[in-house]
Amino acid sequence: MAESPYQSARRLLTGHFDETSGYRAVRRRGVGDWLLVHTTGGRGRFGYAGGELIVEAGDWVLLRPGTPHDYGVEATLERWELVWAHFQPRTEWLDWLAWPVVSGGLMHLRIEDAGLAAQFAGVHAVLTGSQLRREALAFNALEAVLLGCDGYNEREAQAGDGRVRKALDFIEDRLAEKLLIDDVAEAVGLSASRLAHVFREETGETVQGHIEARRMQLAADLLQRTSFPVKQIAASAGFESQFYFSQRFKKWMGGSPLRFRQQTPES
Repeated sequence: MAESPYQSARRLLTGHFDETSGYRAVRRRGVGDWLLVHTTGGRGRFGYAGGELIVEAGDWVLLRPGTPHDYGVEATLERWELVWAHFQPRTEWLDWLAWPVVSGGLMHLRIEDAGLAAQFAGVHAVLTGSQLRREALAFNALEAVLLGCDGYNEREAQAGDGRVRKALDFIEDRLAEKLLIDDVAEAVGLSASRLAHVFREETGETVQGHIEARRMQLAADLLQRTSFPVKQIAASAGFESQFYFSQRFKKWMGGSPLRFRQQTPES
């Protein structure tokens, strides 16, 4: 199956699809932003190593940056209706995005709430509407949707291992610094191997994968919101080499930092 084309959203990209048999998206390395999908009708499938997740109306799926994409219409039903959003989260949203993990960065909640579904459809309606500040309004509306989903996240481990939360906070405060898993492990009182295990079990990511994902999100935000030179942004995101930063950024976001900055969305 050929790779499905995609260019990472600078901040927010939404859609409402009603697909029939044959629709499938495959991105083996994932993308550089988060993807939220709510099924409103029919049935879809999300493939992952060793299995697949079948979704129907009321299922919400969240994919972390860098998570392989393999989703489409579930073969026996031949129809899938969905509302989706690619987005770059605000830092304070990260706690709300700790959903139950199906596999790796593929997460799932079952939420049968017509009001919340309507809210999410409203995000797309606002973003594609004619209001002057439609992107900002849609982004705020998405925040409300994610808070609503968080209210339904009742998994026993929601509060999680406090050491993982401490590790996340330690990383967040030091994105501009050189960070090794040994540094994080020492800060939370675990061995590197034990931290690697509990971190992946709770978040679905490796420690290093999370660090790089957060650095790319920080860099994208700075490129969008400031006029800082790329060298300064690279340093702020923990990269000593501007060249290496540009290489990693292109892998995550699908284009160079300068190209990303130039692609300003409409007001």
